[in-house]
Amino acid sequence: QVQLVESGGGLVQAGGSLRLSCAASGRTFSSYAMAMGWLRQGPGKERECVAAISWSGGSTYYADSVKRRFTITRDNAKNTLYLQMNSLKAEDTAVYYCAGQAPRSKAYDYWGQGTQVTVSS
Repeated sequence: QVQLVESGGGLVQAGGSLRLSCAASGRTFSSYAMAMGWLRQGPGKERECVAAISWSGGSTYYADSVKRRFTITRDNAKNTLYLQMNSLKAEDTAVYYCAGQAPRSKAYDYWGQGTQVTVSS
């Protein structure tokens, strides 16, 4: 099993930056070869994947809405996933979740509890 804990959320003004972290315990990132992602759910919106990264870090995905503003990285030695968020907009306000996808799985199998990001305009 894998436990994921997010941190780094908070209140920030539009145009500001935040860095989210997701610490994993249990089976480690690299030994389990998990792909990871950051998903968010804003008020009245469906949950969406904003960024994802392969287990090696060599492949990444970004939703169009966050391209060139958000950067997903991972440090397998520290079992930690990051999301650097720059040029934040009010529409980025959401609960952000990190999630892990087990090898050969077609969905995210492990989820954190979420961290609130609020961007004031």
